[in-house]
Amino acid sequence: MDIRPLNDHRCELGESPLWHPQEQALYSVDIQRRQVLRWRDDGVDIWSQEAEPSCLALRAGGGLLLARRDGLFTFEEGRTEKLAEPPYDPARQRFNDGRVGPDGAWWVGTIDDARQPDAALYRCSSKGIEKKLAGITNSNGLAWSPDGRQMYWADTKASTVYRLPFPALDSREAWVQWPARDPAQPLEAYAGRPDGAAVDVEGCYWIALFEGQRLQRRHANGDLLQTLMLPVRCPTMPCLGGADGRTLFITTARDKRPPDELDAQPWAGAVLSLRVEVPGLPAQVCAW
Repeated sequence: MDIRPLNDHRCELGESPLWHPQEQALYSVDIQRRQVLRWRDDGVDIWSQEAEPSCLALRAGGGLLLARRDGLFTFEEGRTEKLAEPPYDPARQRFNDGRVGPDGAWWVGTIDDARQPDAALYRCSSKGIEKKLAGITNSNGLAWSPDGRQMYWADTKASTVYRLPFPALDSREAWVQWPARDPAQPLEAYAGRPDGAAVDVEGCYWIALFEGQRLQRRHANGDLLQTLMLPVRCPTMPCLGGADGRTLFITTARDKRPPDELDAQPWAGAVLSLRVEVPGLPAQVCAW
């Protein structure tokens, strides 16, 4: 497969790629540098933020929604307006992975700075912010099946993706698990741990495996269908977009990576792209 970086820009901790169909542009964030980015054919636009951004969503009224450590905001061409305060202590947690669900609400999870199992998943809308799930450390991998009846949710620290019935959320099944890394295990032999995800029109789940240097595409029954090896150690999240939905974008990280690894992997921190056969589901739009 022909994998290429979008351009020469490198993020420290790239995350949350979001394809904007009206603009025909890709948005993402650099959490570590506190930036929102828009990737277009003519380059990248960068907007600095006052706190760490984590994820973005399409907004029905135009523009985007932006989650930051210090709350939820509207976002348009760098202009922000606060919609809600964070439902947690921002000295201990921040927002992390998020996506608009089949119900039109924006579902956003958190990460605990002390890596304790105190993170949660929130349903956010104009009616308020409601905690729906809890008891994990790093909320990630959020996605839904094409029919909207199953929700996927990962805890990166636990190396587990859960599957839950939606909207009931009344059971939590450990859907796929990866072995934890043995401290003596070289990175080259480590498959990684689940980070961000996307679902395609066939209902298959693409998951970025952080430190595993790979993406996996899994059937709805959990079977491994494809492993895509990458030229960087730390992919963070895939997104299917482009004019036909068949361009796979992958955000990556270089933050805190050893110098020898960065010397060997100059694309670390880039947004990578390649063409795939099966298109992705278009991003849902939040009514908020």
